[in-house]
Amino acid sequence: MGESRLKSLAKSFTFRILASLMTVAVLFMFTNNTSLSVGFGAVDFFGKMGLYYLHERAWVHIE
Repeated sequence: MGESRLKSLAKSFTFRILASLMTVAVLFMFTNNTSLSVGFGAVDFFGKMGLYYLHERAWVHIE
């Protein structure tokens, strides 16, 4: 049986939190600019969360 849509969404959300925090930290190390780092992290979070969710849902259909 496949994974539920809600579980795929929860996995994508929690993974994006971790990955976006890493993106913010690395960007901050290079720029030392908090607002740029957090702003980019927010865009990164929502954009990649959507892509990850679609990726997860596509894999549900592959046997």
